[in-house]
Amino acid sequence: MDKKFINIEPCPFLHKFIPLITKMATSLLLPLTTSKLSPFRSLRASASVSVHETHFQHTPRRDFLKGIALQTLSLPLLVLTNPLHSQAREIEVGSFLPPSSSDPSFVLFKASSKDTPALRAGNVQPYQFLLPPTWKQARVANILSGNYCQPKCAEPWVEVKFEDEKQGKIQVVASPLIRLTNKPNATIEDIGSPEKVIASLGPFVTGNTLDPDELLETSIEKLDDQTYYKYVLETPYALTGSHNLAKATAKGNTVVLFVVSANDKQWQTSEKTLKSMLDSFKV
Repeated sequence: MDKKFINIEPCPFLHKFIPLITKMATSLLLPLTTSKLSPFRSLRASASVSVHETHFQHTPRRDFLKGIALQTLSLPLLVLTNPLHSQAREIEVGSFLPPSSSDPSFVLFKASSKDTPALRAGNVQPYQFLLPPTWKQARVANILSGNYCQPKCAEPWVEVKFEDEKQGKIQVVASPLIRLTNKPNATIEDIGSPEKVIASLGPFVTGNTLDPDELLETSIEKLDDQTYYKYVLETPYALTGSHNLAKATAKGNTVVLFVVSANDKQWQTSEKTLKSMLDSFKV
């Protein structure tokens, strides 16, 4: 019969808890000094620990406490290998996402409340896009995920990230509507022109700054009664990559930005694929 094992990894920072362990052990032993039972008998009665009584009788308390701390250091920390939904999956998306009905060479990612803190809080409407099946989901750092500020975040946050070393990477960025306009439930047109929107959100496309000269092309797309602004950028100094595509829309109290990034080598071989991914994004 096959046995299933849980990976066991040592805890690299367990030594920080030695003072706490010592304090707890001291509080445990103090009542035993006034008990009619010996420390060994009391400890055995409460914890069923099989240890020779003479060890407790002849070992100084300080040495005994030190022994407890050292034994604790040797204990392993159990770590489950299966990731939570909030963690990145280090496997190709084609192994768990369904093929696209419109183009079988892609798979379809539909974001749900299981995927991000903002979707669970109702701050972002569900969105979807296509991915090549060889791409992998990347981990979003907690400080960037908006997890700490939901349901009322003052600054933009990263929803999800996917990447492929040979083709590029994508990310979904969400911004509170109030950051761009005071009008409740504003549409993307209410906020302003495509140039005005990208001027506000550009740093979240490039990872640093956006020069107006780096904006090569803008367009407006209507899809299912939702308006989207689309951008083509050439950003030689961007942290995200020298080529960036973006698509923005507003719904509810949030502006959602879909960003596709690539370096020169990735862009040369995957431009068509990356543009198809951009076109597929919708809220």
